[in-house]
Amino acid sequence: MFQILYRSLGCNYLRKTKALKVNTPIIAILAFYAINAYSQTSRIRTDLNKSQSSVISKTDSAGQRDAIDIVNHLFNKNNADANHASSRRLNFSVVPSPGYTLSTGFVFDVTGNVAFYTGSGHKENLSAIQSDLAYDTKAQKLLYNRGEIWFPDNQYRLVSDIRWAKFPTETYGLGTQTTTAQTDEINFNYLRVYSTLYKTLATDLYAGIGYNLDYHYNISSAGNLDKSVSDFEKYGLTNTSTSSGINLDLLYDNRRNGINPLGGQYASITYRQNSTLLRSRSNWHSVLVDLRKYMRLSNNSNNVLAFWAMGWFSSTGTPYLDLPQTAGDMYTNSGRGYAEGRFRGRDMLYFETEYRFGITRSGLLGAVVFANGQTFTNYPANTFNSFAPGTGAGIRIKMNKHSDTNVCLDYGVGIHGSHGFFVNLGEVF
Repeated sequence: MFQILYRSLGCNYLRKTKALKVNTPIIAILAFYAINAYSQTSRIRTDLNKSQSSVISKTDSAGQRDAIDIVNHLFNKNNADANHASSRRLNFSVVPSPGYTLSTGFVFDVTGNVAFYTGSGHKENLSAIQSDLAYDTKAQKLLYNRGEIWFPDNQYRLVSDIRWAKFPTETYGLGTQTTTAQTDEINFNYLRVYSTLYKTLATDLYAGIGYNLDYHYNISSAGNLDKSVSDFEKYGLTNTSTSSGINLDLLYDNRRNGINPLGGQYASITYRQNSTLLRSRSNWHSVLVDLRKYMRLSNNSNNVLAFWAMGWFSSTGTPYLDLPQTAGDMYTNSGRGYAEGRFRGRDMLYFETEYRFGITRSGLLGAVVFANGQTFTNYPANTFNSFAPGTGAGIRIKMNKHSDTNVCLDYGVGIHGSHGFFVNLGEVF
């Protein structure tokens, strides 16, 4: 399963460019499923044990419709319809999507996830693994694999985030008042290996310990477009950067389907300590607080009002490319309306709210409206002094009704002319 370009369970063209010129995901989706490539799907039950939590996710019925049903119907694939409704353990969603951007040239990506339960009784949360694979004509290459696996009865949870990237991109300096005149073209290769194992402390409450590695190498910088000294150079430009350390986590999560939550809460606190004893370039630490709330507005619909807040704080000695940044979360989803890394600083505060609602009674089509805001500390004072809002709207196409996976097509707008399309497989948060 491959999932390409930058976003949580999906791809994000603006994360790599200022303006999207051509994007053909819908055509690719329909063509892909018309030939039945990688479209093997299964029914995943969501009849959870009520004693486990009061938050029960929606159970898709045979009357629900998704993209596979529509394509099978158009091509009169009755047998495929039967197979789509049959009971299997694994549930795949895959979307190939060619496109073109000013900064990447022509790009081809494949985005996919697999959802499953690890226990035969389906009493644990829905597990998901997704991968991204991308290649473009201007040397950017990406391979991401991220997973959240819940063991039977939610006794353990394993989270992994493994990435390799060859990544020509842009950085703009530190703080939220930076402008595009301070654009600094940089190149680097990047290897990330994160893994955390959680153990249940009480119902929906978990403690975790893990290891984090961020290794940037072959780093080069062209300097600011306006010929001023870049914040990257002031902060400490090096040709390699290694951060290696242990993380300790405390998690509360009573959502049952992280791909498309219909209710519940998520609260996570992660402390990371990097140490030269583990071959880190410097000793530094960070704290990440991630809070999410989902309110299902009616028992008669799946309309949801969702909230997301993050606080990300790092110490002196944090390498420049490891500092908190726009879309620096695990699934690179924060800050729709801006390119990945558009803002960066030692500390970050972020908030987003989104209203998700259905368009068709069958569940095939839906839509969202969203608004977000982010602020980062400047350099060297390390103070918050500005705020960058973003807003937008999008449509949802039900790709797989059994895992409740949507293809998300969003258009986001920020300040100073920042705007673009964002494409996800699965909800943004």
